[in-house]
Amino acid sequence: MRKIITSGIVAGIALVAFAFAALKLMPILLPKIAEEYYSPAFINDSARNFLYYVHPVVLAFALAWFWNRFKSLLKGNSLMQGIEMAVIYALVATIPSLLITYSAIDVSLLVVWSWVLYGFFQALIAAFIFSRMHA
Repeated sequence: MRKIITSGIVAGIALVAFAFAALKLMPILLPKIAEEYYSPAFINDSARNFLYYVHPVVLAFALAWFWNRFKSLLKGNSLMQGIEMAVIYALVATIPSLLITYSAIDVSLLVVWSWVLYGFFQALIAAFIFSRMHA
């Protein structure tokens, strides 16, 4: 349990930093996608904006539990284990949830795929941290 909590905290900090970097870099690297966030499909409610930074912490602890439970099934070095876990996370959680999101709100398929990649890299970062801390 201690490993889950400790690695969840470390991964949570790393994922919050990644979220902040993504928020700052998206308008520079992907301006067309960033423009879509000004659409009425997105709520600009400052009272809920903090959830953008809560999400990576919650995700980090969920992935830490998942890692602890299934790490023996992930083979290879830290990078390969991270890639495998990130693919599993993308296939099991990210893509299905984004399909329903895409069907319900007015966003482009490009935005949805950027979210899939974002989720993949979140899981990759977390898994790499877990593989190093749980070795």
